[in-house]
Amino acid sequence: MDSTEKTKNASSGYLMVVVILALIAFGIAGIITMKNPVFVIFFLLAIFFSVGFTVVNPNQSCVLTLFGKYGGSIKDNGFFWVNPFYMRKKISLRARNFDSDPIKVNDKIGNPIMIGVVLVWKVSDTYKAAFAVDEYEHFVVVQSEAALRKLAGIYPYDNFEDHEAEITLRSGGEEVNDELEREIIERLQIAGIEVIEARINYIAYAQEIAQAMLKRQQATAIVAARFKIVEGAVSMVDMALEQLADKKIVELDDDKKATMVSNLMVVLCGDKEVSPIVNTGTLYQ
Repeated sequence: MDSTEKTKNASSGYLMVVVILALIAFGIAGIITMKNPVFVIFFLLAIFFSVGFTVVNPNQSCVLTLFGKYGGSIKDNGFFWVNPFYMRKKISLRARNFDSDPIKVNDKIGNPIMIGVVLVWKVSDTYKAAFAVDEYEHFVVVQSEAALRKLAGIYPYDNFEDHEAEITLRSGGEEVNDELEREIIERLQIAGIEVIEARINYIAYAQEIAQAMLKRQQATAIVAARFKIVEGAVSMVDMALEQLADKKIVELDDDKKATMVSNLMVVLCGDKEVSPIVNTGTLYQ
């Protein structure tokens, strides 16, 4: 049995319509003129030949088998006639979408996450799609989810716990999607499927840890914000002391500098508005 796709050039269906009409007309004429029932055979032949008609729509193919042997695939669209003994299976060559429901998987460090994929694919080899696997459409679904599970095990969801991770599922972008696409292409080649595009369309922590992870992200954001605030406050205090000294506005000893730094840091780093106290005396009162 052939193991590669071959294109079948089928006969025109319109020509066989003429032949079948001629058989019917000849049978009718024979019965009427010759009064011989043997001409019924022409009607039987016409019925038998009419079984061979097949219509192939645009972006569709028809896979032919004859008593278990692959006979070829019709990829041209139109009205055709083939051997009536051929078994015919229609396979669409149109591009299709597979938008998976999010599935629960574990990322590289074991966190449960929900992840989904959107896949654009089409049949490129009708022989493999028809004979290499059972139900190629179901094969696409299963193998796409398997590739998604493998991808999730390669990368962490984020780098909160794996600080050395340069690529994560959440921020990996095109590199993660390209890796997913390569994995799916490799898995679907056996079924003669061409992968046009594969992308992660949903990713989130699983429900049981989502709240805890949200709190952790919020805490991390607060720490990062505080770090920036303190960094800016120190720069402002340093600038204030430097300008006071350069312009000789006031001379401060170490104790007064410490007091000024303390007051400025409280004002600049506090998360609430401060109420200033005006000193009407000297700095040393």
